[in-house]
Amino acid sequence: MKIRPPVLHVHDEKQISMKKLAQIVLVFVILSTSACSPDASRSVNENKAANEIPKTTVAMKTDDTAKKIVKTDEEWKKILTPEQYRILRQKGTEYAFSGQYWNSEEKGIYRCAGCNNILFVSEQKFESGCGWPSFSMPFDSTTCDYHEDNTYGMTRTEVTCKACGGHLGHVFNDGPPPTGQRYCINSGSLKFEAVK
Repeated sequence: MKIRPPVLHVHDEKQISMKKLAQIVLVFVILSTSACSPDASRSVNENKAANEIPKTTVAMKTDDTAKKIVKTDEEWKKILTPEQYRILRQKGTEYAFSGQYWNSEEKGIYRCAGCNNILFVSEQKFESGCGWPSFSMPFDSTTCDYHEDNTYGMTRTEVTCKACGGHLGHVFNDGPPPTGQRYCINSGSLKFEAVK
């Protein structure tokens, strides 16, 4: 008795290739969102400790008298690009190695794309290999707020603009000395201003 291989119809081949494509996209999404996360090889307790902001950074100087910028969603949509709105107002994340500033070495300041608040300076920017702009510290302790973020099955510390509340990215305790911090920030949340 001769065994014949199953006959695949064109429709079946398309279904198989669509399933493979969906699997590839899923893997890419998981990898791109976890790239901006603490070292996965560490234990849960080590990751939790690594995401706590050191007391020295938070205690530097606080000024809660800064005027908060409040706008409606419609007002934000009028002044931001769709990508900026998605990142700043809906807590979106750009793909790794896709943002405008991830590998920029220009000297200057990085402002919030939503409200123009000074957030970071190029002297604190470093190459972390994560695919997003990385800074060892913010401009000063009055520029950012910090919030616990438990999305995607991990605990991280979200960084937002203190003036307008826009989502910027996350901060991790795996950066270079002297702070040991890595502010992993979306390019879409920033505007760069070159310094001559």
